[in-house]
Amino acid sequence: MPRPLPLIAVTEDFEAFYKRQYPRAVGVAYALTGRRHVAEEIAQDAFIAGYRRWERVSRYDKPDAWLRRVVVNRSTSVLRRGVTEVKAIRRLRGGVDHIPELEPDASDVWNEVRALPRRQAQAIALFYLEDLSLDQIADVLECSPGTVKTHLRRGRVRLGRKLQTWKEEA
Repeated sequence: MPRPLPLIAVTEDFEAFYKRQYPRAVGVAYALTGRRHVAEEIAQDAFIAGYRRWERVSRYDKPDAWLRRVVVNRSTSVLRRGVTEVKAIRRLRGGVDHIPELEPDASDVWNEVRALPRRQAQAIALFYLEDLSLDQIADVLECSPGTVKTHLRRGRVRLGRKLQTWKEEA
C-alpha cells in the first residue's frame, strides 16, 4: 500500500512533472508486470520517492529517466517477489503448481514480452511504449546504447520466433 505524502505543498514543478509522466510510468510498469493495479502502485511509489527527493531530482539533467529507472527497478522487484511467493506456495502445497492469473485484458504479445529475459523486456517496453531512443533507454537502464541495441535485437528475435509459431498454429 502506498505511503501517504508528507503534509507539505506540492510545488508546481513536481505537479507538472507528475501530470506529464504518470501515464507513461504506469504504462511501462504495466508492460513489465501485466497487472494494472500493481503498475499503478509502482508508479505511485516511484513518484513518492521522487517527491521526497524532488529538490535533488528536479536538478538532474533527465528527471524522467530517473523516474523510469525507479519504475523499471520496482517492476523487477515485484516480479521477483512474485516468483518467490509462487515457489513458497508450491512448497507449502506439496508441489502443486499455483501460478497467479493475469488480468484478462493483458495482451498475448505483452505476455510474451514479460517472458523475455529481464533486460530484453525492459528495453522493448521502453522502446515501444515510451518511444525512447537508444541513448535514452541506456540512461534509464544505466548501460551503453550498444547494450540496449543488443537487448532489443535479441528480444525481437525471440518475439519473432514466437509470433511465427502463432502464425503457423493458426
